[in-house]
Amino acid sequence: MVIQLLPASAAAFAPRSAPTIVLGSKVEPWLTQALKRINRVKRPLNSIPQHHRCLTETLSGANAIWSLCSIMLPKAPDSELRRDSNPLVEALFNFQLLHIEAYVVHVDMVSQHEVAFKLTQDTIESLVEYHKEIYSVDVSASTWNWAEKEMQLKKLQEEFVQAVNRYVFRTGVRALEGLEEEGAGELLEGRGEDVKSAIMGLFLPLLPPPPRIVDVVRPAPLLPSSPGAANWWQPGHHISHQPHPVPVESWRVVPSTPSPTIATCGETHPTFWSTMGADIQLPSPTPSFSQPIYSTSQYYSPPQATAPIPALPLPSVLAQQCGSSAVHGGFGGGFGWDTGFAPQYAAFT
Repeated sequence: MVIQLLPASAAAFAPRSAPTIVLGSKVEPWLTQALKRINRVKRPLNSIPQHHRCLTETLSGANAIWSLCSIMLPKAPDSELRRDSNPLVEALFNFQLLHIEAYVVHVDMVSQHEVAFKLTQDTIESLVEYHKEIYSVDVSASTWNWAEKEMQLKKLQEEFVQAVNRYVFRTGVRALEGLEEEGAGELLEGRGEDVKSAIMGLFLPLLPPPPRIVDVVRPAPLLPSSPGAANWWQPGHHISHQPHPVPVESWRVVPSTPSPTIATCGETHPTFWSTMGADIQLPSPTPSFSQPIYSTSQYYSPPQATAPIPALPLPSVLAQQCGSSAVHGGFGGGFGWDTGFAPQYAAFT
């Protein structure tokens, strides 16, 4: 990578001095024509030293000031500008045209083939004044206030002063074709737009500090084993407490459903279920049936037919009939007077 070197006169805050000229072993014909055009007094330009001497004297003159571009800037802060329905009136009273002027500090026609321009002191002072009196006021009014706003604004102004003093515009050496009398000149072929963009890029915005990121602290979930979760499992909050039943003697427990056995009318009478067990045979449970995978007859067996379960009387009906059958003998041949109870009762009496 080629190192681009500039003379000491191109440094920031350096006073103006004669430019450094570096010519090659052969001078370009367009440079010779430009020098002959601007010289009122005919000077010999037959060698490289003659071209070097003529170009150095021309660009070192006090009037050798180049106009790089012109920038339209407001005359006052935005809050003080004149408001009018006619745009032309607003432009005349509110804006000014600032000419960006510079002088040549370096000409290289050997390695880089470029020419370097440095802004004049008057142009630098005009830009610094505009930045301080107008631009800084507008950017300060367009941003919200914070603790270090004034210090940040002052720092922004100092950085602009340094940047505008360091600024050097470099372009192709063919820019010297715009050379005029007494060493003055003007950039041709749209090079002024590059200068305008570079100058406006020196006006940096005033950036407020970024918003502080507040960490949302979420409480950690409490586990049942932690001390803070001791009240989570209190019965009174979520689960209704069921008191333990008082122990009761087994002979005092009354079943909630009727007993499957029927109380007999006498000690000598057999129970109803023992009598019915001799005559009724309960059917075996029907085997569970699952749908076979294949619907062939060899894997399917129909359920066995079972006898229907006879309807049995409720225990409350049996209790009523028990008392009446002892007197009237009205429950069939196995429990009334026909079962042999009448002869025994006659013998006893």
